[in-house]
Amino acid sequence: MQIFYVTLNTAQEAHQISHQLLEQKLALCTNWFPITCAYRWEGEIQEEAEVVLIIKTQQNYRQEIEQVINEQIDYTNCVAEISVESVNESFLKWLNAEVPMKTLN
Repeated sequence: MQIFYVTLNTAQEAHQISHQLLEQKLALCTNWFPITCAYRWEGEIQEEAEVVLIIKTQQNYRQEIEQVINEQIDYTNCVAEISVESVNESFLKWLNAEVPMKTLN
């Protein structure tokens, strides 16, 4: 199992990306929620609203997931891949049944 942590500007972007990933069987489940982001930009500290999208999927789908994200947004965002040490068996069975495992060629 793999989790992606993605920052976006709006809940609508998260909604659109989530539905594309689910329709293409690139993700089993997604969650999104509002946060506040503080960052340094051109020497100044900025603060603004942001949305985090969490994508639950199989390993080795990074390229396809980033392609879907890039089709929806045109700004620099964070797409961080988080390795999962363990997950409950019932969730893993559901994941394996819905999202095919992908091997690298």
